[in-house]
Amino acid sequence: QVQLVESGGGLVQPGGSLRLSCAASGSISSFNAMGWYRQAPGKQREFVASFTSSTGTNYADSVKGRFTISRDNAKNTVYLQMNSLKPEDTAVYYCNGDDTYWAGEDQYGMIYWGKGTLVTVSS
Repeated sequence: QVQLVESGGGLVQPGGSLRLSCAASGSISSFNAMGWYRQAPGKQREFVASFTSSTGTNYADSVKGRFTISRDNAKNTVYLQMNSLKPEDTAVYYCNGDDTYWAGEDQYGMIYWGKGTLVTVSS
């Protein structure tokens, strides 16, 4: 199994920047997808950004043009560069890794989650 550990969260003023990191304990080069999700207080977890083997880079509309996802397979690490942060970006940010595959109608493998890192955007 692979463990995912997020870091880089913190308190930042509106308009500021943060870079989140997600370090995996094993290789992620064969994963179908690696991405970031977030959960704001009182709200459901939502998609932020991802790399997928089929569709490439994807972003939620709310972060397009402000956030950039990148990966370093040699370091087994995924990053989320967040610029022009807004108070509504305040949330716990979770790293996600999809190491699943389909055999016929059945899905196998694992989906991994980190424990999250808190991002607070406030003046």
